[in-house]
Amino acid sequence: MKINYLGHSSFRIKWKSNNGDQVTVVTDPFDPKSTGLTYPKQSADIVTISHHHPDHDFVEKVEKSGEKDLFVIDTPGEYEVSGLRVFGIHSFHDDKQGKERGSNTIYIYDFEEARIAHLGDLGHELTAEEMEELENIEILIVPVGGFYTIDPKIAMQVVENVEPMIVIPMHYKTDKHNQSFEKLATLEDFIKEAGVETKPETELNIKSKSDLPQVLTIVPLAS
Repeated sequence: MKINYLGHSSFRIKWKSNNGDQVTVVTDPFDPKSTGLTYPKQSADIVTISHHHPDHDFVEKVEKSGEKDLFVIDTPGEYEVSGLRVFGIHSFHDDKQGKERGSNTIYIYDFEEARIAHLGDLGHELTAEEMEELENIEILIVPVGGFYTIDPKIAMQVVENVEPMIVIPMHYKTDKHNQSFEKLATLEDFIKEAGVETKPETELNIKSKSDLPQVLTIVPLAS
């Protein structure tokens, strides 16, 4: 399994599904105009959209990778595409039941090597129901910037509750973001809150479950 960070909340996850098929998933492709970041054309089998804002929903930047049509998932539910099971869990983009920014969908990808959760623009602490859905998550991709999503402190509370083996932070301010993201916390803010020392990796490569760490490991990825 290879995970690459495409910037903001977008990742490319590529490896085998439970039936042995090669599957590529792209999460939350974004319109470069909405963020100030570049976003090269991608190819994938599946695209998941956590919510319909331009910085998370720009499917035009993704084309199908094989003969089958691109499969787009943008609502909660259970799906199976090319042997990969994907679960969408309803949540909110704010801590006021969606009254400020609407709904958000958390996605779980049930790969052979690891069970991955992408929290999208989660804006609140996890409920008991959401926690139950997130059992046995091995890789957690979590927003940490605050303002539009949970902040570094709440992000760490979520991490402690879910208890994954690997945490990949996303949706934080960088030097390349435009002014609309000026109020976000940085990756360094989250690393400080986590109390660890780590530097961004170019790629996360998990060949089998035996490659997963035995203790919680934060792995920031460079875009």
